[in-house]
Amino acid sequence: MHPEEKKQPFSLKHTVVSTLAWWYSVFLGWTTRVYWFKTDEAIELEKSGKGIIYAAWHNQQLFLLYPYRGQKIAALISQSSDGEYIARVLPHFGMLAVRGSTTRGGARALIKLMQAARAGYRLMITPDGPRGPIYQVQPGILFLAQKLGWPIVPGGISLSHKFKAGSWDKMRIPLPFGKAVFQYGKAIWVKDEADIPRAKEELQAELNRCSEASEMFCNKVHFDSTKG
Repeated sequence: MHPEEKKQPFSLKHTVVSTLAWWYSVFLGWTTRVYWFKTDEAIELEKSGKGIIYAAWHNQQLFLLYPYRGQKIAALISQSSDGEYIARVLPHFGMLAVRGSTTRGGARALIKLMQAARAGYRLMITPDGPRGPIYQVQPGILFLAQKLGWPIVPGGISLSHKFKAGSWDKMRIPLPFGKAVFQYGKAIWVKDEADIPRAKEELQAELNRCSEASEMFCNKVHFDSTKG
């Protein structure tokens, strides 16, 4: 059993666009070579079957679906019209869309995420979403980690073939026939509410470090593969 989300009214536009997005996500998965760099700690946490909160910056989220398919993950998705497209795609990959925001109406979103966690889902959050500021961790993910007693596993995702949108977060739109690099960082634990400022600083630094490391390796792989 999993927490039920309120059924959205039928929309032809959302139905058509989300179906095309699903097909495109699968096509990307088939045509993109993925490199994983996980810490030993993250590997052990994943093997343990215990709760994890995955975190990545908002502009890296569009290539998170296919690589994490079938892993019983609940992702926090904004209640905006754009969020509706993503929310309709997630179930095709065995994932649960939890609608809401950790900033606006944050308490309700946190309750929904805790319900998903109790139902056996691991969680996935973009801590600078849904509206920024870019690369600034909002406190909701830290309160959630503290209440659940779960670690936050930060990650950086880089793409060799992408288009950068003109949105507030400079969203990376993945393009096919490229390479993707997933770089995991040190798990962040939040002991209590007094520990939140320290954890926020550490999480922000780890997300930036992972993003830089994945970008560096992605550029190296792309360069090496085009030499000679």
